[in-house]
Amino acid sequence: MSEQLTLSAEARDRAGKGASRALRREGRVPAVIYGNNEEPQSIHVEEKLLNKLLGTGHFFNSVVMVEVNGKAVRTLPKDVAFHPVSDRPLHADFLRVSEHATVTVAVPVRFDNEDASPGLKKGGVLNIVRHEIELVVDASEIPDDVVVDLKGFEVGDSIHISSVTLPKGAKTAIDDRDFTIATIVAPSALKSAEGDSETETPAEGE
Repeated sequence: MSEQLTLSAEARDRAGKGASRALRREGRVPAVIYGNNEEPQSIHVEEKLLNKLLGTGHFFNSVVMVEVNGKAVRTLPKDVAFHPVSDRPLHADFLRVSEHATVTVAVPVRFDNEDASPGLKKGGVLNIVRHEIELVVDASEIPDDVVVDLKGFEVGDSIHISSVTLPKGAKTAIDDRDFTIATIVAPSALKSAEGDSETETPAEGE
């Protein structure tokens, strides 16, 4: 299960672009906590701490306890806007959630037992279609990942969500089709696909 993260914050009294720019100059990131039938709350957090949590790799599928003026608020990170050039965080959105609220989160896919896949042992290549799967889960039971067992899969096989054992209590947000997570393709199929994309060598003078 994803660990619970903590982020200290301060209430933000002033809104607007000017106030936000001033905060960023001080190494702070403006943010907002919203949802759960309560008024949105404007806050600001330390940029270094936010970057540290972003660097965990599971920030967006973890519960983050945002501590505002000594009071902890249970949230789920929903969005972080980044500067297009410097890649510094510019703004963050946090959704309030109760302890056992049902939430939708994107959970990373992990592939196991590659050595037990006949297709891969023959030189086939794992072509990943979905690196993440959106799950509907209890906020206190968000899994770290969805494990896909590759045992027995041959070249040409497609791995669908129906063949995956989901974490206890979780279901997929897409429930109207048996979507593909990955396929095992022959190396020759990859080569021919690459060859198709190559243009003919132009004649001299063109």
